[in-house]
Amino acid sequence: MAVVEGQTPLRVGFVGAGRMAEAIARGLIRAGKVEAQNVLASAPTERNLCHFQALGCRTTHTNQDVLQSCCVVFLATKPHILPAVLVEIAPVVTAEHILVSLAAGVPLSTLEELLPPSARVLRISPNLPCVVQEGAVVLARGRRAGSREAELLQTLLTACGLCEEVPEAYLDIHTGLSGSGVAFVCAFSEALAEGAIKMGMPSDLAHCIAAQTLLGTAKLLLQEGRHPAQLRTDVCTPGGTTIHGLHALEQGGLRAATMSAVEAATNRAKELSKK
Repeated sequence: MAVVEGQTPLRVGFVGAGRMAEAIARGLIRAGKVEAQNVLASAPTERNLCHFQALGCRTTHTNQDVLQSCCVVFLATKPHILPAVLVEIAPVVTAEHILVSLAAGVPLSTLEELLPPSARVLRISPNLPCVVQEGAVVLARGRRAGSREAELLQTLLTACGLCEEVPEAYLDIHTGLSGSGVAFVCAFSEALAEGAIKMGMPSDLAHCIAAQTLLGTAKLLLQEGRHPAQLRTDVCTPGGTTIHGLHALEQGGLRAATMSAVEAATNRAKELSKK
């Protein structure tokens, strides 16, 4: 069912029309949260807007048009462009708008500084699987965004996967865990498949089975709510194949290397936030 704001269907806008903006719009429309004709996206050229048009959304080349037409507006430009965009749209921002920034490294304090005092601002950190509506998204609210705004945003973003509210300080950690984590998981999936290829399995089959193994394991963890160590123990039998393989992983330092990868990516996200 489409979300309503007051007595009218919710109108959702996107300032910036890149891949993540399109993924969120696609999720909202597929889940029936918003009707396609109530989505308006802006971008300087038609290059990305054509994807929104294919969804049945309206498009424009004027950022202010989005603010004048929509109540919930996702700010989905590149981080280095966002400050100039905020200055551009500030004259048409009202207390009725809910502004949601996707820009990594641009803190809520900067967003609020460049927008009118009454602006209700939130930040979100999505990840690439939002493209297939299986993302992990966290949100943090600014000083003038209340629980009502956070709940509305969560209602919308569940169309893209998991959505949790967190303190703003967790957004950089989420980047290291889940944003960059997509690449870490892909590296593991690739290595898993290459082990099978080394043992004689055809490449396409090995990569397909590796990906399905990750998918199935993730579903088990989420649906049963179990700690990974419990599921790992279930698979291990004394003297069996799995415990021998786990021993090899421990010898290779998999656990420590993975923890270090998340730490390094998180620290880099923090560094970028200070620039």
